[in-house]
Amino acid sequence: MRVLGIESSCDETGIAVYDDEQGLLAHRIYSQIKLHADYGGVVPELASRDHVRKAIPLIREVMAEADCTPEQIDGVAYTAGPGLIGALLVGATLGNSLAFAWDCAAVPVHHMEGHLLAPMLEQDIPDFPFVALLVSGGHTMLVKVEGIGEYQLLGESIDDAAGEAFDKTAKLLGLDYPGGAALAQMAQNGTPGRFKLPRPMTDRPGLDFSFSGLKTHAANTIRDNGDDPQTHADIAYAFQDAVIDTLIIKCRRALKQTGLNRLVIAGGVSANIELRRQLEVELSKRNGKVYYPRPELCTDNGAMIAYAGMQRLKAGQVAKEGVEVFPRWPLEQLPPV
Repeated sequence: MRVLGIESSCDETGIAVYDDEQGLLAHRIYSQIKLHADYGGVVPELASRDHVRKAIPLIREVMAEADCTPEQIDGVAYTAGPGLIGALLVGATLGNSLAFAWDCAAVPVHHMEGHLLAPMLEQDIPDFPFVALLVSGGHTMLVKVEGIGEYQLLGESIDDAAGEAFDKTAKLLGLDYPGGAALAQMAQNGTPGRFKLPRPMTDRPGLDFSFSGLKTHAANTIRDNGDDPQTHADIAYAFQDAVIDTLIIKCRRALKQTGLNRLVIAGGVSANIELRRQLEVELSKRNGKVYYPRPELCTDNGAMIAYAGMQRLKAGQVAKEGVEVFPRWPLEQLPPV
């Protein structure tokens, strides 16, 4: 069985073909970073138009690389939410149209379920149940995962997501959009201990996150301490250290609360090398293990949508008539497989 995956929830056009026996056959990601860089963030209308421009050429490339014909496709999976409504509509309309033309199933996929299941595309995969830390530019959440579609939300950000805070702080440090990865690189030259930033919401019980106050604290620190390169590197180090420490404290609580010792981390921020290193240390203390996808599958991509779509297709959970997308879509609303 083969599924074509289409991801278009924000500013990456991701296309992939996944085979349930052979695995990932081909995938491509087109990033719109250059398009939005001048604006310092994603412009929804421009994102939608660029998905229209790039999706079909990418599908042709991926189908050719996979040596796959439309007759061999059993389902077309697409991101139905959450995300930017215009961008979602591009992928959903294209997905449903291809499914109709190719006489196969159309399969709506939850974007965060795609991220959550992305580690399943690797050789070393986690057994159920596990705790998942989903951390990206739009979401930060901890989820207890009993199985596919069996999700219990343990905590989430009440304001800025961790990735969003990274990008905004990077902009204050004079880095280009999106600046999360550049901030992490700058932090490598920082001096540990020169600046100390707060670990928000770690002084009280619970598993929710808040990063807007940390971002404001970083902004004040930048304003009050000049703009020489070493000072910026020291602030970048302190900011990254605060975010990572906060995430680890919350993960530690979630693992203790659930009694589990398997942790999945996914989403764009999961590519952060220092976060991975510290989580591996933390899980080794618990005789546990952390799982994550390869860096190229941490950002939005079609491979995760194709894989998640395959699981839904096998369970008979396909699209109803008409195109429907969900800019807001709680993960817990998904049915089990």
